[in-house]
Amino acid sequence: MSMQGEYMGMMLTVDDVDSENRDFFEWCAKGEFRLQRATSSGLLRYPPTTACPWSGEREFEWVAVAGTGVVHSYGEVHHAIQPAFKDKVPYLILLVDLDTQKGLPTEHEALRVGGNLVMSDGSFAPPEVIETVGIGTRVRMLFSNVTDDFAFPQWTIDEAAEQPQSPWRYPD
Repeated sequence: MSMQGEYMGMMLTVDDVDSENRDFFEWCAKGEFRLQRATSSGLLRYPPTTACPWSGEREFEWVAVAGTGVVHSYGEVHHAIQPAFKDKVPYLILLVDLDTQKGLPTEHEALRVGGNLVMSDGSFAPPEVIETVGIGTRVRMLFSNVTDDFAFPQWTIDEAAEQPQSPWRYPD
């Protein structure tokens, strides 16, 4: 059965055939960040897929992973393409290196998860917060609910973590 729900006035759908993503978003709805771990190699992967991108192995299990990491890159949006985001600009889209499995399977790889920068209540971060975030900022995951069985990950500043004095930001 396909998964469908409305978020900010937009209809989101995950089709029946996309069982890996459906399972992922259902875990998120339970407030759990879980990734697929290949049975023989033990490597985690994101985004959810039918096979391990390194070994091609299809056998996996879902394992709980800490939703913490560091901003690897970001995009600052000033012109919203979707009408639902018009009153949210500017907003940040973060690409976050997870703390889990850094440097595997090679020294230059990491699990990276995207999401918007939000406040701890799930609202989009205001400009004065956006200006403090850059590459190197420590963040933690929280989930935006679409339905009772469908949520997706977002990022908020990890107030409990030590932060860089001045994270790198693109020049104005």
